[in-house]
Amino acid sequence: MPDVLPTYADCQAAAARIAGAIVRTPLLENVALGQRLGGRVFLKPENLQRTGSFKIRGALNRMLQIPPDLRGQGVVAFSSGNHAQGVAAAAALLGMPATIVMPADAPRIKRENTRALGAAIVDYDRAREDREAVAARVLAEKGGTLIKPFDDAAIVAGQGTIGLEIAADAAAAGAYLDAVLAPCSGGGLVSGIALAMAGASPGTKVLSVEPAGYDGMRLSLAAGQRTAAHVSTISIADCLMAPMPGEIPFALARRHLSGALSIDDDALRRAVSYAVFALKLVVEPGGSAALAALLSGVYPLNGKTVAVVLSGGNCDPETLSACCTAFPAP
Repeated sequence: MPDVLPTYADCQAAAARIAGAIVRTPLLENVALGQRLGGRVFLKPENLQRTGSFKIRGALNRMLQIPPDLRGQGVVAFSSGNHAQGVAAAAALLGMPATIVMPADAPRIKRENTRALGAAIVDYDRAREDREAVAARVLAEKGGTLIKPFDDAAIVAGQGTIGLEIAADAAAAGAYLDAVLAPCSGGGLVSGIALAMAGASPGTKVLSVEPAGYDGMRLSLAAGQRTAAHVSTISIADCLMAPMPGEIPFALARRHLSGALSIDDDALRRAVSYAVFALKLVVEPGGSAALAALLSGVYPLNGKTVAVVLSGGNCDPETLSACCTAFPAP
């Protein structure tokens, strides 16, 4: 158990800290989808967030707490793309240099966007190298502060601001949410949302959704301890390939998460296509995981009212086209 876990008050403090610098994305009810599935569905489109994903929330909350006299040394992060862009954007806002350790095969759009935000990129081979070890070498050479993608209390609290917004907007719409579904990799997003919902809407269940083969949160909850998935293939969801949840996210998940689901890559492709054709939104495969759980029936709606987090939209055109071609009538 980590010594310090974020609290509901930390989520509230994060919301005040980052207000004005991030987009307060709307909570949108999609009546057609609700009718199709037999319930009510609200969408939280974090693909419309600054940098195209939720990641800037946690990154900015963490970086704003770096002492001013240390900011000149810059920050280092490791990421396949969305955290990279969140850190790069936050660093640009704060006038700090940023170096990002990225897999050489990360989606082109994520690499280009990270560079465009002013960050330096250090490549690594995800099949042969440990990204944390590469980042440690960069820190030893350049100095700076490591901004972890999910296993950090301030990062988790920042992602928890999504839960605060969902709870407030659902209440304003007069809707009682039975559940919130969110994608899960290392668990920072879903555990932050679960923490926030436990304080703001304690009757609402929060469930994680992972790609098959990368379902470390599901396995960990079942085992009662952090357990790594048996990774054998690369998922189309490049942003959801952490094999095991972080210590802080798992400690929170044990307290606040109501369940963990997994979906296959075809369900992700179908959800990407559905987002384009029906929602008129670009959502990357990993960002569509919660939507995929609904569309595939892995999470049956059965008259419930559910909020779905669309966590990112940084999708290469080739991937988007392939998903739409594979499922032209999703």
